[in-house]
Amino acid sequence: MTQAENQLLAQLKKEKIAVLFGGNSAERDVSLKSGQAVAKGLTQAGFTVELIDTKTTPLSDLVSKKIDRVFIALHGRGGEDGCLQGALEYLNIPYTGSNVLGSSLSMDKVRSKQIFKACDLPTAPFSVVDKVDFEQLDLASLLSELGGRVMVKPANEGSSIGMAQAKTVDELNNALIEAFGFDNQVLLEAWIDGPEYTVAILGDEALPAIHMETPREFYDYEAKYQSTSTQYHCPCGLNAEDENDIRALSLKAFKATGAKGWGRVDVMRNSAGDWQVLEVNTVPGMTETSLVPKAANVYGLSFNELVTKVLLLSVKA
Repeated sequence: MTQAENQLLAQLKKEKIAVLFGGNSAERDVSLKSGQAVAKGLTQAGFTVELIDTKTTPLSDLVSKKIDRVFIALHGRGGEDGCLQGALEYLNIPYTGSNVLGSSLSMDKVRSKQIFKACDLPTAPFSVVDKVDFEQLDLASLLSELGGRVMVKPANEGSSIGMAQAKTVDELNNALIEAFGFDNQVLLEAWIDGPEYTVAILGDEALPAIHMETPREFYDYEAKYQSTSTQYHCPCGLNAEDENDIRALSLKAFKATGAKGWGRVDVMRNSAGDWQVLEVNTVPGMTETSLVPKAANVYGLSFNELVTKVLLLSVKA
């Protein structure tokens, strides 16, 4: 660390840090684990930490508790979509990660895809469908236009919640019914036949890419959190040129949505060898075995050093 960083670190250790976790979203269980791991890491690194579940504690209590700074470990709606960030801005409490705009744009799969396309970043062809139009949809045409096989994604969910693949009209109909149970707008993305990677972002640095392998049809919720057969490779096996390319692309996608501080970008490589940006995650999982800590470890940062760095990045220059 530089002398300036050491001085900043000493100042942060005088502050009272709240780790916000839990919440009410569909990703509550994952958030509980992330928050506990982050709080443990910060405590071991010498910070004064209070772990707060936003499901049971109103945000207004942050003022009465005299919280100086917040480490956000809330995944999904309410924590990752700009709502929490806006509330903390109103309370004048600094926090980790992206601001209101960067959080909301990154969380919204439809808007972020439109941004990728507008910025000429490679991303799979897609279509957007609204719940109010469901009964009038020509599902056969939608399938055909997107190559005959699609991923169905609720616009504002994470951790692959509500996602499914479809290659027939019946499968698409069922997948849309499921997805509309989570969101009124759904993204249909052309199927990408190829390996999936993720790149963690820390400040202006893209960390080593991770290649995820699963015997399942795609990297779904079970593959991420329940399966023992999912494999993670970091180093990911790419040659130096490809590794540099995926890191540079991920950093561009991260900045395109206005994301800041830290996060993760998911990317696939199609059968033609072309990169395809999937999405930007502004509050990715932070258990000690999550993807960002895995990449940070290869980069040379322990878990405690990683959470310390994220906290340092929350201080505006």
